[in-house]
Amino acid sequence: MTLRRKARELALQLLYQWDVRGESTEKIEEAFWAGAKAAAKTREFAHRLFTGTVGAKEPLDALIEKHATNWRLERMSAVDRNILRLAAYELNFGTAEPRTVLDEAVELAKKFSDDAAPGFVNGVLDAISKDESRTPNVETREPKDEGGE
Repeated sequence: MTLRRKARELALQLLYQWDVRGESTEKIEEAFWAGAKAAAKTREFAHRLFTGTVGAKEPLDALIEKHATNWRLERMSAVDRNILRLAAYELNFGTAEPRTVLDEAVELAKKFSDDAAPGFVNGVLDAISKDESRTPNVETREPKDEGGE
C-alpha cells in the first residue's frame, strides 16, 4: 500500500470520527493517534488531508450537494459523505491528479462502504472534476510521493 493510500484511509477514519462525534479536530486526532500506527510521512499527509478537509467543509459540502443530484448530505451515509469531502478537497487543492483522486475515492468506497457506494462516489466526483466553476488551487499542490511507507 502506498504512503498516500494509507494516509487517505487514515484521513477518512479521522473525518468519520469527527463527523459522528462532533468533537474538535485536536481531540479527534489525539485519541486516534494514540492507537493508530503510521510512518511519520503517512501521518503528516493524513493530518493535512484531515485538517484541510475540515477547514474547507462548508464550500466542499456546497460543491458536493450541487453535484449529488437528489441527495442531501445528511441523507448520505457518514462514510460516503466523508469520502466525497476528502476527494473534493483533494480535487480543489491539488494534492494529486484528478484521475488519481477519483480512483482512490472509489477504492475507499469499496473498502469502507456498501456495494452501491463506488458508483455513487465516482459519479459525484466525476461531475465535480468537470465543473468549470471549480478552480483548483495548484499552488498548494504537493510533490508526488507515491512510495511505500
